[in-house]
Amino acid sequence: MGIFRKGMSKTRQSFFGRIASVLGGGGGLSEEMWDDIEAVLIQSDLGVKTSGDVVEALRAKASRDGIKDPAKLQTALREVLKDMLKFPPTMNISGRELSIILVVGVNGAGKTTTIGKLANRLNRAGRKVMLCAGDTFRAAAIEQLQMWGERVKVPVITGKPGSDPAALVHDAAAAAKARGYDILIVDTAGRLHTNFNLMDELAKIKAVSSKVVPDAPHEVLLVLDGTSGQNALEQAKQFGKAVDVSGVIITKLDGSSKGGMVFAVFRELGLPVQYVGLGEGIDDLILFNPENFVLSLFDEN
Repeated sequence: MGIFRKGMSKTRQSFFGRIASVLGGGGGLSEEMWDDIEAVLIQSDLGVKTSGDVVEALRAKASRDGIKDPAKLQTALREVLKDMLKFPPTMNISGRELSIILVVGVNGAGKTTTIGKLANRLNRAGRKVMLCAGDTFRAAAIEQLQMWGERVKVPVITGKPGSDPAALVHDAAAAAKARGYDILIVDTAGRLHTNFNLMDELAKIKAVSSKVVPDAPHEVLLVLDGTSGQNALEQAKQFGKAVDVSGVIITKLDGSSKGGMVFAVFRELGLPVQYVGLGEGIDDLILFNPENFVLSLFDEN
């Protein structure tokens, strides 16, 4: 719980401060108050649709529980927000010789760093992890992944800058299988969701991996920048059209006051949040915990 409270401090100060102001004004449950609550939720980047859903659920709960005092809505709001989230399912990376995780996202989301931290988590859990530098468009991306491989002590399969990423993924999967590794994490080019050629290539990478290992990739994790707010939703929708995204990792939440986007990812995309980035340290990629996340948005009572 402590790391969530620390990591979500910016969002908490922004969100809770506004909510406390709305609910501390006295009087009854006026229409103006409900409008103000919805406005705070939208400003906290839950999005218009999700904010409307929260207010509707909160109004129903207030009526059902006989809540008349705005000050008592805070506890009810916490419960409504918690009900919108779920613990992530266990990732589908066990029970076979080799499991392949494809990691996708736009430039600047923190994708390569996240791969390094994920490899570290899995490595420490006793898994034999190999990385594939599938972002062959940027030499810097290859070098960055190699540095992470050295740091967390896992091998990295690389190709020449500009080489065919799908061919590299095929070779990496074959190498991981031959050498007895049980997880291969594939980095991909940080493509804009509007770059359709690169999105087609992403589908090609997915198809190639399944030729080496049946049903691969077994997880497709979309890395979203927590500071990008509602823009992340459009990114997620476009990536979902190119490849079946199975889960989300939200980075940089500690540097954002827009933590409300997490609710929109669940509500509007129906995707589980597997991990959140709550700091720059190697161990700051945290398994998502809905209850701790929601409690971290409110001041301790």
